[in-house]
Amino acid sequence: MGQTLAEKILSEHAGRAVRAGEFVIASVDVCLVQDGTGPLAVRQLQKIKLERVAHPAKTVLFLDHAAPSPRKELSNDHALLRRFAKKTGAVLSEVGDGVCHQIIPESYLGPGDVHVGADSHTCTGGALCAFATGMGSTDVAIAMALGKTWFRVPETFKIRVEGKFRDGVYPKDLVLHLIGTIGADGATYKALEYSGGAVEEMNMSGRLTIANMAVEAGAKVGLFPSDDVTTEYLRTMGRGDAFRPIAPDPEAEYERTIEIDASTLEPTVSFPHTVDNTRTMSQIRKMDPVKIDQVVIGTCTNGRLEDLQVAASILKGKKRDKDTRLLVAPASRSVLTAALKDGTLQALIDAGALVLPPGCGPCVGVHQGVLGDGEACLTTQNRNFVGRMGNPKGLIYLGSPATAAATALAGKLTDPREVI
Repeated sequence: MGQTLAEKILSEHAGRAVRAGEFVIASVDVCLVQDGTGPLAVRQLQKIKLERVAHPAKTVLFLDHAAPSPRKELSNDHALLRRFAKKTGAVLSEVGDGVCHQIIPESYLGPGDVHVGADSHTCTGGALCAFATGMGSTDVAIAMALGKTWFRVPETFKIRVEGKFRDGVYPKDLVLHLIGTIGADGATYKALEYSGGAVEEMNMSGRLTIANMAVEAGAKVGLFPSDDVTTEYLRTMGRGDAFRPIAPDPEAEYERTIEIDASTLEPTVSFPHTVDNTRTMSQIRKMDPVKIDQVVIGTCTNGRLEDLQVAASILKGKKRDKDTRLLVAPASRSVLTAALKDGTLQALIDAGALVLPPGCGPCVGVHQGVLGDGEACLTTQNRNFVGRMGNPKGLIYLGSPATAAATALAGKLTDPREVI
């Protein structure tokens, strides 16, 4: 009997063939914690006198959420993680290096790996065909120390995407459409496995965006087959030897198949305060204009070079609306450097953007970019929950970098196809 991607990867790490619904103990290749969750994990290990890591070179502690730290309490947490890294040999990703979910694919993860992180968007790594998932700080602490953890093997939804994206429509619109269709809990503890012609042609940036948001439908993982796009990405990152092809078996069993025609998709926006509260631009045009006070382009969802380039192509030679602030947060130091070299960042700055340090930026409201009462933000991040950006009286809308750029120009929710 054939296996899905999730079943294949967990079988390798459990040392036996496994099926959906089984509970397994599996070896773990890559672990991450960040400065919000890492201190909890470290203190738990200290409490049980297990202050060690099984695989130091693949255990990474990220200082990316409060980066640079805005408060002494957070600075003390940073110091704790720095001390733990020195004591155990774990890798420390310092302030300014970038977001954990960008750096892990850039530097640590490969096809077929099992990757756990104390952050819900660890599922980003599924773009590289890794079983990548978020867990609680205590669970990740034990995985760090012992090099293994337990899973229930998830059932799989096959998401088959055929056709071609039209101008102005991007993978972010696809994943917002999917979440709006099945609901924020429509894939709870399932594996989302992507396939089809549109997926085969999708670059790694788009795949990372879609995998990142698997958890917004409740999914355990979002998985893409390992193919030519994967090997080219790894080669570009200087890690071509990490590649190996992995695909589901033709006779694999799926709990559900969802078919999407990419050519029918429109730019899509999630309205406050849930990700599945989606509306297409056709629907938005029939509404009263939605004024936007701030636009944010970046975060672990859409802070890659390709994302910034899309926004810059729309904003180049133009100016943001005078009443709409524009913040840009590159996802990593390498993205920042590349955007500096190719002129992307200059085009954004000339359009009136303020560039934040590589990191999670205003997404969690820990430092720069907190909204005022009643203000609205269109952001390329992954969540729009109440208070997500630091103020429960703020309104958060989610969209693609193209939608964000078009909105920054107009000062209201705007269809990017109108300005491309």
